[in-house]
Amino acid sequence: MSNHRAILYEHFSDIEQQRETSAAGIWVFIASEIMFFGALILAFSVYRFNYPQAFSEGAQQLNVVLGAINTGVLFTSGLTMSLAAAANKMGARFLTLLLLLATAVLGAAFLAIKAFEYHEDWIKGLFPGESFHWTGSDSPQVQLFFLLYFIMTGFHAVHLIVGIGLILVVAWLVLRGWIHEEHFMPLEVAGIYWHFVDMVWIFLFTLLYLLGGKV
Repeated sequence: MSNHRAILYEHFSDIEQQRETSAAGIWVFIASEIMFFGALILAFSVYRFNYPQAFSEGAQQLNVVLGAINTGVLFTSGLTMSLAAAANKMGARFLTLLLLLATAVLGAAFLAIKAFEYHEDWIKGLFPGESFHWTGSDSPQVQLFFLLYFIMTGFHAVHLIVGIGLILVVAWLVLRGWIHEEHFMPLEVAGIYWHFVDMVWIFLFTLLYLLGGKV
């Protein structure tokens, strides 16, 4: 039997109420984030409908291989995050810590690949602004595609950075013994956030890299 006890804060009547409140809080936050990214995706979809040829030409400049690799990286990180939650419930603290660190490393790998891709876009003159260079037709509309591309993927990267920081904090709390098999909601909340970030990327990859290049 575990020697750990769940931590009950004084403003809750019991552990179950505390856990339900934590779960409700993160889902309300996720709902607000869905509306935020949903608005961006809707804006992109409207403009793509209005300028199909320009958006197709812009999407064809994206590095689909790097995008696919990053998709695989995030899929793997989602798996390690789920395994970390399962390991914690079994009381395997070292394995939980190892899986959390692996998740953070995979997140950092995603950002490194994305930074390389951004650099590649910069060299090709695809960054919106005075440095934007497009020799084909519909230059303003193509630039609009890349403006939305950088906004959407940039905000996703910011959310991923926050997620990495959250996971590292959770890993430290696991190491200190504050998070364990009886007090697991902080890890569960971090996992929900991380899976949301994964889900957003799946939508962005499909919309920008796969569907974007087809008219």
